[in-house]
Amino acid sequence: MILAGFFFNPQGDHRLSWRHPRAPRHEFLDLDYYRRLASIAEGAKLDAIFIADHLGVWDTYGSGLTHYANPRLEPLSLVSALSAVVKDIGFLVTASTSYTEPFNTARMFASIDHISQGRVGWNVVTSALEEEAVNFGRDSNIDHATRYERANEFLDVVKSLWDSWEDDALVIDKSSGIFANRDHVHALNHHGKHFKVKGPLNVPRPPQGHPLIVQAGSSDAGKELAAAQADLHFAIVRNEQEGLAYRADINDRLAKYGRKAESLKLLPGILPIVASSTSEAQEKQAYLESLMLDEVAVDLLSSWAGTDLSIYPLDGPVPDLPEEASYNGWRTWLAIVRNEANKGLSIRQLARKIANTGSVPLVAGTPRQVADELEHWFVSGAADGFNLMFPLLPEDWENFMTQVVPELQKRGLFRTEYEPGTLRERLGLARPANRFSAG
Repeated sequence: MILAGFFFNPQGDHRLSWRHPRAPRHEFLDLDYYRRLASIAEGAKLDAIFIADHLGVWDTYGSGLTHYANPRLEPLSLVSALSAVVKDIGFLVTASTSYTEPFNTARMFASIDHISQGRVGWNVVTSALEEEAVNFGRDSNIDHATRYERANEFLDVVKSLWDSWEDDALVIDKSSGIFANRDHVHALNHHGKHFKVKGPLNVPRPPQGHPLIVQAGSSDAGKELAAAQADLHFAIVRNEQEGLAYRADINDRLAKYGRKAESLKLLPGILPIVASSTSEAQEKQAYLESLMLDEVAVDLLSSWAGTDLSIYPLDGPVPDLPEEASYNGWRTWLAIVRNEANKGLSIRQLARKIANTGSVPLVAGTPRQVADELEHWFVSGAADGFNLMFPLLPEDWENFMTQVVPELQKRGLFRTEYEPGTLRERLGLARPANRFSAG
């Protein structure tokens, strides 16, 4: 079972977890806060820490900056520091293909892969928020189809840059004075629709060959990108049966690209709340939900729905929403809202439901009960592991690592010691062949 601990918000995945009396205050901007979380996860032998990112402050409809600005440290900078203080756990780091260049991204991830000795992955996002677009010289977001077209070319260029140095290209022969074998260092001379890059990269090939590629969008375009390019896919599914159907769909897409099912690991998101009893877990969740504000909930629902719902009666029905095919924002979130809107909930009810539970299933209970649920999904084939999205940090994070992980280890479902090698090797994923190598 693959387990990755997810940093969505620095104080927890619940949007207003920062209001909790045991949530951190300004310390979420300090390295020591993250070092403690990383050390706890490494002590539990987790595979990786998955760090989300946005390139702007969420404030679509006006309440975000006041109640939920969601600031966060730049993740590659954070991981560069953390990789020096925790020696085994991996890092899955979000970076956008829409608002940077392939050379910069290839160089940064190659550098971190060397610094961490092969423990980094890149969560590829295309950036769907208007708040991000306006920070990069645009008046509105890039068209959905163009974002994914650009992302595919971006990935091809980045992988070629990582391959531009063959594994034996760096010679450093002091007696002969030969630093590199120039026959094994390659220019790309890429001239595409979106990018023009000569190369080679100015960092030798990363220890993993390619840092892991992670893809987290569950729209049709997102699943195609995952099938074509990714090693890990963060899926949004609500139950085990959905997970099985999702896995079958991904396998069909992989086959189109000549890939085997085992070449892509599927990690559904899940919200675990651990307590001494089911009732205590429910009380903890109810308290978090009591912290939610209607204004934030409606703004979040509006952002997902692509429609300002605050202008409608909050206790009335959800109005007609955009069709997914014509929507330029997060189609995965819009699909969730459209599905939930068909269940007869008012705007207020739906807003609070989505704001409190997000897009992934909640698993609340004793350590044994939480482990039971994860085991069912894993054994059935609905998941290769899980992206663990904790409602409250650091409390829920620590409870899972110290109580659920030992239960999974006792059942033989999770490691008790780290295996040798890179993150890619631990996950059973092949090191990519170098596209420039004659062999």
